[in-house]
Amino acid sequence: MAVPDFQTLMLPVLKLAAQGETRVAECAVKIAGEFHLTDADIAELLPSGKQTRLKNRLNWAKSYLGQAGLIETTKRGYFRATQVGREALQSGVAKIDKNYLEQFPSYLEFKARSGQSADEEAPIANAATHGQATKTPEERIDAAALEIDSQLRTQLLQLILQTNPAFFESVIVDLLIAMGYGGSREEAGRRIGGSGDGGVDGVIDQDALGLDMVYLQAKRYKADNTIGEGQIREFSGALLGKGASKGVFVSTSSFSVAARKFAEAMRQQRLVLIDGEELTRLMIKHNVGVRTERTIELKKIDLDYFEEAE
Repeated sequence: MAVPDFQTLMLPVLKLAAQGETRVAECAVKIAGEFHLTDADIAELLPSGKQTRLKNRLNWAKSYLGQAGLIETTKRGYFRATQVGREALQSGVAKIDKNYLEQFPSYLEFKARSGQSADEEAPIANAATHGQATKTPEERIDAAALEIDSQLRTQLLQLILQTNPAFFESVIVDLLIAMGYGGSREEAGRRIGGSGDGGVDGVIDQDALGLDMVYLQAKRYKADNTIGEGQIREFSGALLGKGASKGVFVSTSSFSVAARKFAEAMRQQRLVLIDGEELTRLMIKHNVGVRTERTIELKKIDLDYFEEAE
């Protein structure tokens, strides 16, 4: 099964804390067994790649229990149930979530300090059918970032399709330069598309003397216009005509399975195929045609700073 949401984990974490001093890593092992999580479930990372989903949710379950006064920190990284927490378990509580924690004054004080109100939480609660209500703050941030990124990629592709072929060819040259091909020298890349281009649209000189070159082909097609094996063969032939061994074929659409297999099977040449999805991902990653609008800085406790205080 998938990793339970952080509210579902609150009760199991409190039960473990009531058995004695524990820490998140120990809870992760026991809860993984309790919920029959697979190795893949346990190893699953957040989109940020900084932390596993299981430990992230356990940390937030622990944090909320602590804000309500049900658990307390004993030493660096360790915690245990408080008397209030033990009494909650003794009452036979079957589920602990944010609504349950509302009965504890310390949790209400926490909500007030963090600026949360019933009105502000309503949109999250109403989004329960979409899974937002059970996501941790990091997961909500990641989900929002992915949504914004998806919209940006769609807009990028739409704008590219509205440009003329010459501009698109220049975009590809700019992208390859931004990715480090040809170094930082602007003159290392140039568009050569047009009549008599010999089947290539651009070239990147990977060294100062132009002894090692990457040739480019750029096709600005709509999403339903798939690039087939025949066009990749033609590009390969154009490279042979120039005595080249490296080529990048970029399209705003996609490549057929046969086209990809042909490119992968080449031994005398190295052919890289970039479809519309990969193109927009690379443009965003290397800041081609986009700019940073806002940066959100997230901070966490520096445990090393407090080490001497123990």
